[in-house]
Amino acid sequence: MSTPDLARLAKAVKAQRLKLFRSRLAAATAAGMSKDTWQRVEEGLEVYDSTYVRMEPVLQWADGSCAAILEGGEATSAIPVEGGAPGVVKTKLAGETLSDEDLRESVQLSAIATTGLSADEIRALSERVVQDLRKRGLV
Repeated sequence: MSTPDLARLAKAVKAQRLKLFRSRLAAATAAGMSKDTWQRVEEGLEVYDSTYVRMEPVLQWADGSCAAILEGGEATSAIPVEGGAPGVVKTKLAGETLSDEDLRESVQLSAIATTGLSADEIRALSERVVQDLRKRGLV
């Protein structure tokens, strides 16, 4: 097994973060971690694997992208693209619009599968997501 290339990951994380956020603090806040932890990654220092899991969605990378970079591969974008693989949900980013109900159902199913939230909390979460996406003009 080869040694993880922390410097390579640091460079990739910083480049992607600069495309998406004005500061480390903004990116770290979005990932639910401290600015210092985010900085450790950008400096090529060791962190817990769970740190990478929290960073990937914020960087708009698919699950496992940090591990792939550490092993010499590349990050995979988590942003849907027009003409994407079957099953990819398309939004106005790809020229199609989803109904509010489709969005709510997607959020609810994801939350059921991945969280311990109550039914009321899941309904509130799905409503907030729909409102936020509409406000941002993404759907």
